[in-house]
Amino acid sequence: MNGHFNGHANGNGTLHQLPDDMFHVIRSTGTAARLGRLALPGRRILDTPHYLANTSRGVVPHITQDTFVRDTNINGLYIALEDFIERAPKDVPPLYRFQPPGGESPLRKFIAAPDDALLVLGARRTTPVPAPEATSNTNKTVSICTAVGFRALKSDEYAEKAESLQADILVGLGDIPYERALGNKRIEKATDRNIAWLEEHVFLRRSEEKAVRAHLFASLLPVSCAKQQYYIEELTGQFADHISGLAIYDLDSLEDLPAELGHLPRLSFAAPKTPRDILYQIQRGLDVMVVPFVGAATDAGIALDFTFGSSSDTTTNGNGTVVNGHVSSESLPLGIDMWSEDHAVNLSPLAKGCHCYACTTHHRAYLQHLLSAKEMLGWVLLQIHNHHIMDLFFASIRQSLANGTFEADITRFEQKYESLLPAKTGQGPRIRGYQFKSQGPGEGKKNPKTHTPFKMLNDGKEKLAEAALPDPNANADDLQAQGFAEKES
Repeated sequence: MNGHFNGHANGNGTLHQLPDDMFHVIRSTGTAARLGRLALPGRRILDTPHYLANTSRGVVPHITQDTFVRDTNINGLYIALEDFIERAPKDVPPLYRFQPPGGESPLRKFIAAPDDALLVLGARRTTPVPAPEATSNTNKTVSICTAVGFRALKSDEYAEKAESLQADILVGLGDIPYERALGNKRIEKATDRNIAWLEEHVFLRRSEEKAVRAHLFASLLPVSCAKQQYYIEELTGQFADHISGLAIYDLDSLEDLPAELGHLPRLSFAAPKTPRDILYQIQRGLDVMVVPFVGAATDAGIALDFTFGSSSDTTTNGNGTVVNGHVSSESLPLGIDMWSEDHAVNLSPLAKGCHCYACTTHHRAYLQHLLSAKEMLGWVLLQIHNHHIMDLFFASIRQSLANGTFEADITRFEQKYESLLPAKTGQGPRIRGYQFKSQGPGEGKKNPKTHTPFKMLNDGKEKLAEAALPDPNANADDLQAQGFAEKES
């Protein structure tokens, strides 16, 4: 059973339990880690730390919306505007033209998201394809990667259009130089841009009288607060009443975060690559995060298999080895490579004790067959399972924080599991253009050929025509030497 109930209930609480504030900290630990609750009217309550499911064009990859409601317990989605505006401004994107009746959210109805799911909208994907130097950000634009290449998104266009889509949380535009270090002069320029863009966005919100509007999260530069001091002063000054949270792109921003901003929820776009990275980010005080490696593991054919805290006393390492209440002599893998032929006749679930749809309805042998046959259902089942594992992982983290055993549980987790996810061994779904950056001329194709050219259909006839007919007087040894037949012993 999942937690989607037509917007009237949720997996973490009920709507009549909503607190007055959108976010409040329930408990702080000795470190920066904290328990909190993010609650918006009509949406599922998000107990933090928690995660947002990453999307492509508004949907979780491999998961249709009926499957999302029926077989998952995902509370919130992160959606990137660059997924929808490849032809803008020359052609008005369908998302901008769509106007549902009754003043409902165009974004929610366009992607057919459940009414109770939390929607967070930002400009760029997580993780985004970095823009080339020639098309980098300017004082008025940010570079985005669409389905037809890079283009410039104007800051005023983003503010206006993003507001009109009526997401629950809107990530303010930031001058974030993905995969590039920021020098002192570049930091100064980025600080000025962030202030100007946020000021422009706030002015737009003031000039438009709307009963319902998205909660605005301010984007911090991926540097310490001391290096973006003027921007921080504006956030605690003139913008204090207009922002509802912070978007964090680097953990350095948390080192010296002022107390005046401590009450705000922190949404991480630092893109953890492993469960250990998630734990480290929570240690540093992050509340909600987007976790791209869940989808990457699914595409790689890996079934996640790890637990945290008291729930990790008994587990398997994918080969049937059981660990009960003590550290194994060998670190356990964080997932199971379902491409392996070892699973071809294995009728056990993907992870022992897992109660997700994939594990209660199917088994490893079936999933291994689906992947080998390149059947889409294989990745659907993996995606359901992997998100269920993440749900349990974050629930265990929250329980550990409540019990006061978080630091000790992290130590046990690090001793128990390998630091990295298993390596990819099979060919996943086709790689799309927005998933990688072209390296230049002569670059090989990312997707191998899945078929041979049609001209090969006549290849056998051509070879027969070219081959010399065997001599009718030849004996069996001669025919065998020519490859025409095999002589029986």
